[in-house]
Amino acid sequence: MKITKKTFGILSSGKKVYLYTLKAGDLRLSLSSFGAAWTSLIVPSRNGLPDDILLGYSDLGSYTSNNVFFGVTVGRFANRIANAEFSLNNRKYHLDKNDGEHCLHSGRRGFNRLPWKADAYEEKDGVFVRFELESPDGDRGFPGNFKAAVSYGLTKSNEIIAGYEAKSDALTPVNLTNHSYFNLAGEGNGDILSHEARLFASSYVEVDAQAIPTGRLVPVKGTPFDFTEKKPINRDLDGYDHCFVLDGEPGKLKPCAEVFEPKTGRSLKVLTTQPGVQFYTGNFLNGVTGKAGSVYNKHAGFCLETQHFPDSPNRPDFPAAVCGPGKDYHEKAVFSFSW
Repeated sequence: MKITKKTFGILSSGKKVYLYTLKAGDLRLSLSSFGAAWTSLIVPSRNGLPDDILLGYSDLGSYTSNNVFFGVTVGRFANRIANAEFSLNNRKYHLDKNDGEHCLHSGRRGFNRLPWKADAYEEKDGVFVRFELESPDGDRGFPGNFKAAVSYGLTKSNEIIAGYEAKSDALTPVNLTNHSYFNLAGEGNGDILSHEARLFASSYVEVDAQAIPTGRLVPVKGTPFDFTEKKPINRDLDGYDHCFVLDGEPGKLKPCAEVFEPKTGRSLKVLTTQPGVQFYTGNFLNGVTGKAGSVYNKHAGFCLETQHFPDSPNRPDFPAAVCGPGKDYHEKAVFSFSW
């Protein structure tokens, strides 16, 4: 196992950004302290040739204007909040409108556009980086002095362990996730539509034309959203951007998703404690210039964003997504790779 650290770049504020590279088992993962982002993941294949399977950029400057959220940690609240507002304790709060009339991933300067404090460490079975960030009361319109801590690490068993923690001195919405785009054939190697996916979800969160939940949780059986048996991603629909309701108990680590790429033999299995996963198939990628000359077009990667449901602050019938005094936030996800 090994940890290396180098300067990734310097922000206009003069603050240094660091790139950590973790080596454990047969994998190599690189992480940036800007946006607490996954920037690279080198994975072997069935034929022995390794590939970087994460979409992303080669330089810090591109990550500072990363409008498609490659690899970043999203907060305070991932996904959409309708009309960029919510009420809590009989008070209405107004957020950034950065997705039409709605708030997406907490607005124009969410956690994905901030430098995080970072510290690397080693444990018996893996190597990790812990990222920490403080968000003051009123930041982007959210209440409470909020502290987030996210740890990402590699284990000897070829797993990425993701841990999410938060606390606040006032009740506030919280929904932390990672927004990595995967292509199990290797970044820049075509689209992901022939990948075979399975989701451990018997229903999904219905949304309107603006991707805002209607409030209905719809059974997947007999619909294009049925991934209860493994199938090619594009068999029934040309792309997804939906939150699936995971089977099993929220708060308990449980199966979330499995994805297989036939040519390389690579597979990804995901477990999570979260109640949902946003399955996104890169529908809005359109000629994005990425690493080493790669150009990412529609469906160049897929995301499995383990999270609470979108617009939960306005949906009391959805699982509660708040933290505050006496109610800290703890969630976990495990990404396991084989080939």
